[in-house]
Amino acid sequence: MHPRSMFFTLYGVYIRHFGGEIALSAAVQLMSEFGFSQPASRVALSRLLNQGWLAFRKEGRYNLLTMTAAGLQRVDEAANRIYRLRLGQWDGQWLLLTYTIPEEFRAARDQLRTDLEWWGFGTLGNGTWISPHSLGPTLTTRLESPELAPYVDYFQARYHGPASDRELVRKGWNLQEMNARYARFLEYFRPEYYEAQATLPPAQACFIARSRLVHEYRKFLFVDPGLPEELLGEDWRGSEAFSLFQSYDRLLAERAGQYFYQKMTAFPGLNLAPNEVQGGLLAQLNPFASNESATL
Repeated sequence: MHPRSMFFTLYGVYIRHFGGEIALSAAVQLMSEFGFSQPASRVALSRLLNQGWLAFRKEGRYNLLTMTAAGLQRVDEAANRIYRLRLGQWDGQWLLLTYTIPEEFRAARDQLRTDLEWWGFGTLGNGTWISPHSLGPTLTTRLESPELAPYVDYFQARYHGPASDRELVRKGWNLQEMNARYARFLEYFRPEYYEAQATLPPAQACFIARSRLVHEYRKFLFVDPGLPEELLGEDWRGSEAFSLFQSYDRLLAERAGQYFYQKMTAFPGLNLAPNEVQGGLLAQLNPFASNESATL
């Protein structure tokens, strides 16, 4: 667990629902609940500032942190995918993307590869990527940028090759490794969930447990693109893991959100109206209610 990654989790689960800002001192104290020292947290947040993910403003003698537009876009993308409910029947269309980017633009090519992995594309070979999801505005904007547009082509199509769509999936993604990771997630969090069902922990413990739950589930964004169930085998553990994640998150959400709010507002500099507080508590209580369709 890294402090920079944990701050993204805290922002996505809590901070963005309460005005989008948090005092630097409050962020450092909250991160200490996960074993991070104050110096380690401050260094991590400073790096996020230098990398353009965070910004801060002064309110009197206090520093308030918020996400930049780029940081907020990444948080929203992650939240929409983490809390995305399983879709209906797949329409059989693949999004196929190819690129041939010259060596002199190697940095842009490497960044595109990283972005495609983040968006859950599978690869069929050098410069050839596929996804079962439609092209959305975020990816469209990225692909239409001046450094990529001349070298990238993409379209939707059906597979009519000698194999099948399921076999195409096995070429593009490592389903065995995904399944093994989901099995480990279930093995770790299922006992916790059953115990919390029997006796709900105190607010602080709910906050820590929920944050860790989301933090660990968030890692699947880098390996699982949310493939349609009809393309997966009968032994697929992803749906089971999502069901556990959804149930456990809802169980912990109310006490966890109240604890976070109390800690966040213990530090001066933030002034939230009562309706903002209530709205934030309700929004973080059931993030699944605002999930969006699967576009990239």
